[in-house]
Amino acid sequence: MAGTTDEDRGRSLHTGAAEPSLTGVSTPRLSIIIPAFKVQAYLRECLESVLNQSYSDFELIAVDDCSPDACGEIMDEFAAADPRVVVMHLPENVGLGRARNAGLERVRGEYVLFLDSDDTLVPGALAAIAGRLDETGDPEVLVYDYARTYWYGKAERNSLGELLQQKGPDVFDVTERPELLNLLMVVWNKAYRRDYIERVGLTFPGGYYEDTPWTYPAMLAARTVAVLDRVCVHYRQRRQGGNILRTRSRKHFDIFEQYDRVFSFVDSRPELARWRTLLYERMVEHLVTILNSPDRLPPEARNDFLRRCAEQCRRYRPAGFVPPVGRPGVYFRMVEQGSSHTFSGLRTARTVARRTLKAGRAKGKATKKRLMDRDYQLQRLRPVDPDLAVFSAYWDRGYACNPAAIHRKVQELAPGIRSVWVVRATHKHLVPEGIETVQPGSREYWHAMARAKYFVNNVNFSDGWVKRPEQVHLQTHHGTPLKSMGLDQQEYPASGNGMSFRKLLNRVDRWDLSLSSNRHSTLVWERVYPSSWTGLELGYPRNDVYSTATAEDVVRIRRELGIEEGVRALLYAPTHRDYRRTFEPRIDFERFCSEMGEDTVLLTRAHYFYAAGGAEAMSRLKQEGRLIDVTEHPSVEELALASDALITDYSSLMFDYANLDRPIVVFADDWETYREARGTYFDITEQAPGAVARSEDELIDVLRTGEWRGVQAAERRAAFRERFCPWDDGLAAERVVRRLFLGQEDGLPAPVPVADRTPAPAPDRAYALLKGRVPGSRVSADTATVLQP
Repeated sequence: MAGTTDEDRGRSLHTGAAEPSLTGVSTPRLSIIIPAFKVQAYLRECLESVLNQSYSDFELIAVDDCSPDACGEIMDEFAAADPRVVVMHLPENVGLGRARNAGLERVRGEYVLFLDSDDTLVPGALAAIAGRLDETGDPEVLVYDYARTYWYGKAERNSLGELLQQKGPDVFDVTERPELLNLLMVVWNKAYRRDYIERVGLTFPGGYYEDTPWTYPAMLAARTVAVLDRVCVHYRQRRQGGNILRTRSRKHFDIFEQYDRVFSFVDSRPELARWRTLLYERMVEHLVTILNSPDRLPPEARNDFLRRCAEQCRRYRPAGFVPPVGRPGVYFRMVEQGSSHTFSGLRTARTVARRTLKAGRAKGKATKKRLMDRDYQLQRLRPVDPDLAVFSAYWDRGYACNPAAIHRKVQELAPGIRSVWVVRATHKHLVPEGIETVQPGSREYWHAMARAKYFVNNVNFSDGWVKRPEQVHLQTHHGTPLKSMGLDQQEYPASGNGMSFRKLLNRVDRWDLSLSSNRHSTLVWERVYPSSWTGLELGYPRNDVYSTATAEDVVRIRRELGIEEGVRALLYAPTHRDYRRTFEPRIDFERFCSEMGEDTVLLTRAHYFYAAGGAEAMSRLKQEGRLIDVTEHPSVEELALASDALITDYSSLMFDYANLDRPIVVFADDWETYREARGTYFDITEQAPGAVARSEDELIDVLRTGEWRGVQAAERRAAFRERFCPWDDGLAAERVVRRLFLGQEDGLPAPVPVADRTPAPAPDRAYALLKGRVPGSRVSADTATVLQP
């Protein structure tokens, strides 16, 4: 499997092309094979962990196993930047084992290492591995250690790591240290000499448990084995997904063929016959593990699996084999006999004992949560209503954001859906007339939560909601992440502010679908909200208005706000700061308005985490009409449409506002402090959507000199839009409604290229259009009422 080569920028290979010539290319010491399939959220970290190693004499073979997400693009990006990276794009998905085989066809190194694409190498790992290989005279196999890493930050070294301590000679075979076969039999904690792989004929089979028929033969046939007592790999323990141990499927029956391969290998080498008893024990232990894991086998397949276990044991049971004593021996006999009733009874007994113990422990603790209201429980016994949808936004604070945009499109495309909005009594006035509402915690609320089919929210519903299997929850989010989110906030205490990440993840586990508007968001959401939901990269419906609003809409909104024609309106919308409890404007409003002149009005909007208003110094400016406090305005989208430009710091509003293709100024006077307190995903001062000001003086200068709307600012904004606005074309709500409510997975509207879009007209153009001074626009026939005083 090969393709074209470009030694200056890395190589990207596709199957079916001619073999590239490697004449004159030096042989690397190490070849690292990394197959990838649907791991876009973790792949970048994995690749960086290899390429950032202090030891550099290696090649990295990245195998794109026809992944439907961005894995291939990410690999190509790394290959373009580093000549040590070779990318193979497989034409069809072949599975982990065969993807590794494809990588083996391309390796040139003296040693071969494997790394799963959601795991990472620890710093200094390759230097330690290469150094140990040198010290031990190039053994056929080097075994090194790993640590499990968990989403909540814990790293736990392999519990059998002491087996890797140096005892006796540096180099040996496993007959001298058979305890090494007690280690986890995985392929990625070892380095293999390439000529040894070729001599033994090691390859990976397809299917589940593909490591088994590789690792046992590799260890048993090796004449020279060495160990490295050092953690080299961080083995990621994902909360959900990405692990066959959590996949319920009949594919777990593959275990039988995998051990057939192991015993066939041993049978082909008479000198390995002494290992049959140990291998038989390992096989039975492996089968017991599968049977004891409730999430692996479908219930209807368990009896069939036990029958296959009995057949497998009869085939490979060594003569005179004596099962171990105690509970392990009981399991051995049940597996050998294929006794489903006995096995099921023992499992039930263990489960009851475990639950009893857990209940006993919980009884002595303070009450963790109250029982669900009886009425709610009764409602949950009724059928789910397939035509009922529950909407909420911003912790039940009104009719807004993506949920509102989706709701409007539901009314248009799926009028048979009855919608209920969850809204606090204090915010009910923000909901348009004619829309049914329920108060959170009310009887009507719990009835809706018990029976609705669809749930749409840009945050999360209450913890007391127990989602039914038939119900579908769409998490729309409410911005593109610049600041750290989800699990990443664990590293920033000010950001977490006492957050329970376990409770957060319990809420995340209720999601079925997660919406995003760009690849950056998709990758962040997958990593910081790990669960089994499906990502929908379809655009943010709340941004549709930036493509569909007319000149009439722009002028109408300005009139409602009291902005006169010819007045420049600057929207100032700073973000929340975790290290401040109150909104304190970062600019001197009196000075700013004075410097900008009477033809400028400042629309100031505090983050919704803060109380309305701000500084008392705003009062006089409000009276003079130089400043308008729009903190309480229900629609930030309308404020954006009414403005000529946006001044913000690190607010996600900039990602939405960029769809208008109007000037944006990033006022980053405390960037370093904010970055350290909250954590960010990239440097906004380097990748801004326009001009950047690092002080109030610079801000005023940027606005007075015209830099804010100059050529360089426009170029930055164009690049920003291409990266962060690929799906926000005015059709996002339609895509979401067709996908969720109408069940249309194919044939959704394709995104309109950014260059081909026509955003809502800026204010000066909107006035001109309505007065007929500019031909062509989305303007209705009657414009008089909009322009009349």
